[in-house]
Amino acid sequence: MYRQFRKNEPLLFELPEGGRGYSLPKPFGKEKEVPKNLKRQKELKLPNISEPEVIRHYTRLSKKNYGVDDDIYPLGSCTMKYNPKINEEMALLPNFDIHPDQDPSTCQGSLELMFRTQEILKQIAGMDAVSLQPAAGAHGEYTGSLLIRAYHKDNGNNRNEMLVPDSAHGTNPASAALAGFKTVQIPSNSEGTVDIEALKAAVNGNTAGLMLTNPNTLGIFENNIGEIADIVHTAGGLLYYDGANLNAIMGISCPGDFKFDVMHFNLHKTFSTPHGGGGPGSGPVACKKILEPYLPVPRIERDGKKYTLNSKYPKTIGRIRSYYGNFSVIVKAFTYFLTMGSDLREAAVESVLNANYITQKLKNDYELPYRELRKHEVVFSGEKIKKETGVTTLDIAKRLLDYGIHAPTIYFPLIIHEAIMIEPTETESKENLDRLIDALKKIKKEAYDNPEIVKSAPHNTSVGRLDLTKAAREPKVSFGMC
Repeated sequence: MYRQFRKNEPLLFELPEGGRGYSLPKPFGKEKEVPKNLKRQKELKLPNISEPEVIRHYTRLSKKNYGVDDDIYPLGSCTMKYNPKINEEMALLPNFDIHPDQDPSTCQGSLELMFRTQEILKQIAGMDAVSLQPAAGAHGEYTGSLLIRAYHKDNGNNRNEMLVPDSAHGTNPASAALAGFKTVQIPSNSEGTVDIEALKAAVNGNTAGLMLTNPNTLGIFENNIGEIADIVHTAGGLLYYDGANLNAIMGISCPGDFKFDVMHFNLHKTFSTPHGGGGPGSGPVACKKILEPYLPVPRIERDGKKYTLNSKYPKTIGRIRSYYGNFSVIVKAFTYFLTMGSDLREAAVESVLNANYITQKLKNDYELPYRELRKHEVVFSGEKIKKETGVTTLDIAKRLLDYGIHAPTIYFPLIIHEAIMIEPTETESKENLDRLIDALKKIKKEAYDNPEIVKSAPHNTSVGRLDLTKAAREPKVSFGMC
């Protein structure tokens, strides 16, 4: 079913004038004169329209938005799962409406919730300590990189190289660079996993660590993870786990059991808080005991029945964020833990099942590089379609919008040409997956039978094909009012 839109929705300033949406009260007592230097030099350009027109305008705009509450959101690498509304309700409870400068004695319940969240995350990760401070996934990567740097410095080493696979998330090398490391790229082998021989050749006395996610960004499990860990550790480096793909293994296996030393979580992805423009993030960091002394402060601790904020750690990297993290996201994640319990494992199993269902259904229509068996996500290639029809992956993504479905991630990871990256998550039904599969099959057929309809898509959205180059080079992000 297509989503219907009004074409060319006018701006609020372009609506016909003739009303007024407010009525100011008459002055009470003697009216004070506004100082001349504070007066506006020219009239403020506000539209003179009635309150109903304002409300209808923004209501129409709100219906043009697309989110996980509307339909499937198959962004690969992003884990855009449905967010249970009970999580939102708990975060809105009045007793959680606290001020971050409150004395800890006045918000013991909130501190207990955060402490218990840390304990749950430790179990899921197989780690020894957790900090809830980082505000997002990349912020967690940066924090973990700082922990690695502090560890080596404390041990008298000036290691300055961080190894990063060529299939890694783009934030990995960026986070490592911000932490002061030089990044060294490790190529993938013919299986889409880390090339062991290339890794052996890359490690040396300057190797600080390796940043890796497992399963990797292709949705392929690094089955040589034990050997990879031994190579890095033998060289004196540490192993960092990017938690973006944790949804595939949570409750089944732990990064700590894979010999990772430090990792971050994405509470706003794996544990069901809206993201991608839908709200603040949260990227807690977990680590083994060797890195615990360097964790950010203050740390949330329990002293008997009392919860405290302790900053007395001489080796800490210090604060990496104001206050103690994005509290509302932590409340939602804690609610998710309590409602799911041991079903976290089932969520991971379902996410893997859904991804492999899509893989098998589409492998004859879109090229499937590397292995067929995937974990939580799959990356297809549209390169063959492009060569034979001129229809690009971007065209396919735009055409999918005409079928009322959000486009998947495209052109990532960079090691696959014309990449189409799909992560269905565990919250989508077979019926929804079949709609996505059916739409992609139809678009593939259109590419050969009527390529122009795909190249000129989308046709049913409120805005047609945009000039992406102009949008990038000449952005207009505000509407002048004065």
